[in-house]
Amino acid sequence: MAHDPVPSPDGQPATAGATPPSAEEFEVFAEARPPGLTRRLLVTYRHVLGLLFGGLEAYLRALPDDRRFGFRYRFLWLFNGISRNFVADRYLALPFPVQLRRRLEALGATYIKLGQVLALRKDLLPERVTEELANLLDHLPALPYRRFVELVARDLQRDPFEVFAYIETQPLASASIAQVHRAGTLDGQAVILKRIKPGIRGTFRRDVSLLRGLGRFLNLLLPRFEPKRAIDEFSYYLLRELDFEIEADNAEIFATNFADQAGVVFPRILRQYSTPSLLCMEFLRGFKPGSPEAAELSPPDRDRVIDLGTETIVRMLFRDGLFHADLHPANILVMPGPKVGFLDLGQVGRFDEGLRRHLLLYYYCLVTGDAEHAARYLAGIASPGPKADPQGFCREVEDVSRRWRRHRTAAASSLGQLILESLARGVRFRMYFPVELVLMVKAIITFESVGRMLDPNLDVAAISHRHLSGVLFHQYNPLRMAKEGLRGAPELLDTVVKVPALISTGLKALEAATSRPPENPFAGMRGTMFAGFSLVAGAIVVAFEGPLPLAGALFALAAISALRRGR
Repeated sequence: MAHDPVPSPDGQPATAGATPPSAEEFEVFAEARPPGLTRRLLVTYRHVLGLLFGGLEAYLRALPDDRRFGFRYRFLWLFNGISRNFVADRYLALPFPVQLRRRLEALGATYIKLGQVLALRKDLLPERVTEELANLLDHLPALPYRRFVELVARDLQRDPFEVFAYIETQPLASASIAQVHRAGTLDGQAVILKRIKPGIRGTFRRDVSLLRGLGRFLNLLLPRFEPKRAIDEFSYYLLRELDFEIEADNAEIFATNFADQAGVVFPRILRQYSTPSLLCMEFLRGFKPGSPEAAELSPPDRDRVIDLGTETIVRMLFRDGLFHADLHPANILVMPGPKVGFLDLGQVGRFDEGLRRHLLLYYYCLVTGDAEHAARYLAGIASPGPKADPQGFCREVEDVSRRWRRHRTAAASSLGQLILESLARGVRFRMYFPVELVLMVKAIITFESVGRMLDPNLDVAAISHRHLSGVLFHQYNPLRMAKEGLRGAPELLDTVVKVPALISTGLKALEAATSRPPENPFAGMRGTMFAGFSLVAGAIVVAFEGPLPLAGALFALAAISALRRGR
């Protein structure tokens, strides 16, 4: 069925119908089968070996003259004389961080994404490496317009122009995973169409399989940096980004969490036009925080935008435990009202209740200047590795926090950088942190940078303190805690019903253990009794572990005390 071209609001022609691409375009962009696993494996490991050999060249080149002696240096020099012949000239003269970035870009979208995640891991990698990885390119050539329309038609299983009045010819963005075009529905609503690029899923899943194998190999060489764990975390988040139904769910959950705050906006999802590969969502009208329009905001509007941004980040992180994990200025809009809009919700971080409370108390101690307790809460979040030194880590973090507090000024104090510096000390003391914590720091740093675009003298600690007090009251409100206790009531009643059976079982075990009298009738009786009742008490405590561990423990102690009085 043919259609006349329909102009879009910006005057660009919008070709109607799913016209097939030209032969040249099809040759470049058709969904050809990605290279086989074996071929991709060879290409990946060729770059890995090239990076190792090129890194050795860079290391020897950077050595000072007073260290160029001895057997170790001579052996490396001889080995490098052979291995450097296997490194392309375009990499050989570059510093190691630049070689790493260039090879990740050469390997394609999956490895670019990996490099962007590693750029945040200042707790694992040297600063000069993370700074270079922050320069990774994250754009690919755009699909031809007609090819994009064809893919939308495939997802909708009908001609897109039976649904949309126009689809703009120029994409708003063309990143490694998806391409975005503005469009309009037949009833006049402006929307955004975001479509996964063809072949991306197969490429990413194949690369993830290879990366997991590489992670196991690197874990043998560099166990201190836990590469397998880092790659597993990256793979989990990457594969979730490939399903737009998850992004749609995220947008609706965020909208529900902030339903009581009219100043915070998330795009509405048009489910009837969305699939796992195509996302249709409301087009939010606004401007970026760094735009000229933002500089023209009145002081009250500017303060309102900053306050809304602070409240949103604090609530996401420390109250809801679900936060935007890919925040950067391009994903934030200042809207009329003023309001604040959040875009691109494919990557989110989650904190369970225990971790969320630890982080809330840690962040509160930071903004109030309590360095000792801040260090203790941060150490409680970490996973100690072999030969870990939690005490040394706490002392180091205390020193970092106190030094930051002494030298901070309202215009130059980054809480995010302070947290990142504290996390970076963890490797030295074998203390490792979940990737969600690094994503949290990224969100805080983004909030700080956006806030200072609007107000260069923004005091982040002061404005955070006010909103943290509200979250603390919400988390530890007696009524809320009582409700949480009531949620565990069924389990509590079930445990109380089981207590007589547990005691009976314990007594039978005690009788069986004492049925054969020893040479000394009283030898071992006291120990056996305490062992039996400790078993019962332990079972009670375990049974109460979920809802009321304190009550279970007190009950067990009371039982043991009564038995001791009656012996």
